[in-house]
Amino acid sequence: MASIGNLALSLLPVTESAARAASGWIGRGEKELGDGAAVDAMRIAIAQVPMRGVVVIGEGEKDEAPMLYNGEVVGSGAGPEVEIAVDPVEGTTFLAQGMPGSICVLAAAPKGSMFQPGPAFYMDKLIVPAPARGKIDPAAPMKDKLHDLARAVGKDVRELRIFLLKKPRHEAMIREIQAAGATVRLQTDGDVSGGIMAALGTKVDAMMGIGGTPEGVISACAARAMGADMFGCLAPQKPGEAEAIAAAGLKAGQWLGRDELVSSDDVLFVATGLTSGDILDGVTRSHYFVESESLVISGHDGILRRVRTHQRID
Repeated sequence: MASIGNLALSLLPVTESAARAASGWIGRGEKELGDGAAVDAMRIAIAQVPMRGVVVIGEGEKDEAPMLYNGEVVGSGAGPEVEIAVDPVEGTTFLAQGMPGSICVLAAAPKGSMFQPGPAFYMDKLIVPAPARGKIDPAAPMKDKLHDLARAVGKDVRELRIFLLKKPRHEAMIREIQAAGATVRLQTDGDVSGGIMAALGTKVDAMMGIGGTPEGVISACAARAMGADMFGCLAPQKPGEAEAIAAAGLKAGQWLGRDELVSSDDVLFVATGLTSGDILDGVTRSHYFVESESLVISGHDGILRRVRTHQRID
């Protein structure tokens, strides 16, 4: 079977199109309209990709998401069978408020290899760079995790910086991290971006805490493509979520390893910057071109590419 890594240059225009379409809504205070523009553009572009794709993590169930819904068939209908996870705009608040850090994201893996979270909306996550792979116990006390991480990456604990979402649910974890001697990097949204930084060991040394389950599976694809490590644990937060998880045959409170979240090395992760942030520049316009920057990571060959695209304005 041909590697889906061959689809890298075919999937890149999907996130680029989404970013260009949503860029007109930067700073306009209309996050739903900006997200909708990205969804529309992404759906048109993904139809051209030579694959037999199925969206396993998308905008929601069919009755609530007219496009890129969970289970939707996408692609040209020819080529490899591929599972797709999308987040047309991660950081819709950043987009609406003109703040740094919003990105357009897509992950792809062979059929049957992505964890499907069903009704699980929230996941506790731990992402660390490649040198720490296999050396961290996600269930260990925080102090032990940080000491093991510091040893793995060749730092003192006081040099570690940990990414977390700035949420009330993380207040105790933040205190534990700081009490152990490490520092935190807090952000209101965007844990896929935090996961990428952690997997690369760029700006932060790990990503911890509870965020979205769909974003967790997307992050697992990025982590696997980069040789990094990740753990995820379903952590229900919404009323009725725990009961729905149990009814679906899933287990809350049980740590899943990276290879349980995505079971193939033949993964692709593609992200295009929308508003400039820590990992990608945002969309910019001149009289003649729209310029964007993207990250394309292929697990098949372990190559990470940064791509700058200039789209002519007709």
